[in-house]
Amino acid sequence: MIQPDNDCTLCPRLCGFREQNRREYPGFFNGPVPAFGSMDAELLVVGLAPGLKGANATGRPFTGDYAGDILFHALLRNGFANGSYSSPRGDTITGTYRDGLSLANCRITNAVRCVPQENKPETSEIKQCNNFLAAEMKAMPNLKCIVSLGQISHNAVLRAAGKKASYAKFIHNAIYPLFGQVSLIDSYHCSRYNINTGTLTEAMFDDVIKHARSILEAVKTRKAI
Repeated sequence: MIQPDNDCTLCPRLCGFREQNRREYPGFFNGPVPAFGSMDAELLVVGLAPGLKGANATGRPFTGDYAGDILFHALLRNGFANGSYSSPRGDTITGTYRDGLSLANCRITNAVRCVPQENKPETSEIKQCNNFLAAEMKAMPNLKCIVSLGQISHNAVLRAAGKKASYAKFIHNAIYPLFGQVSLIDSYHCSRYNINTGTLTEAMFDDVIKHARSILEAVKTRKAI
């Protein structure tokens, strides 16, 4: 199973927060947020967890918060998305929100599928959800590249791939062979905090997505030879 059911009970703390949000924000999606994009994609982007008034509200990864503005526009600029992205904001978002955006050869998921309190999942919650990430990675027949957003995502991807944390150090824009023909690229998370502090710029993030494109093209070249 690559996606927990809508009333998943694996993490008691997150379940309690989900029920609280269902009472406080009845129009929100308020469930484990499913991945966005085709299972046939060659690129998988792995974030941390849904934001309370972002993906937890809209039901689509990164949609409705600042990080989505950075991510989706970078994907659009680099040919991994089509159409247009518009970001709803506020308490009136509904879990049925849709815009004209579609992904091209790209899929987006999270290391933790449910919104955590204060955007901070606990270690046990990350481990509980890792089986879903591992199953998702395994079930993608054309997977060639994973872009990991942040240290927690990096560690979750390594765990899902059966690697120890010591296998690869988190370094922005570093590329590591992961398994088979699949490579891992690290990026600082495209959060408002990282952008505002200059830890990450849009140009830096574009470079990561361009590297992902280069990896996919290199794999195709090797196959052609």
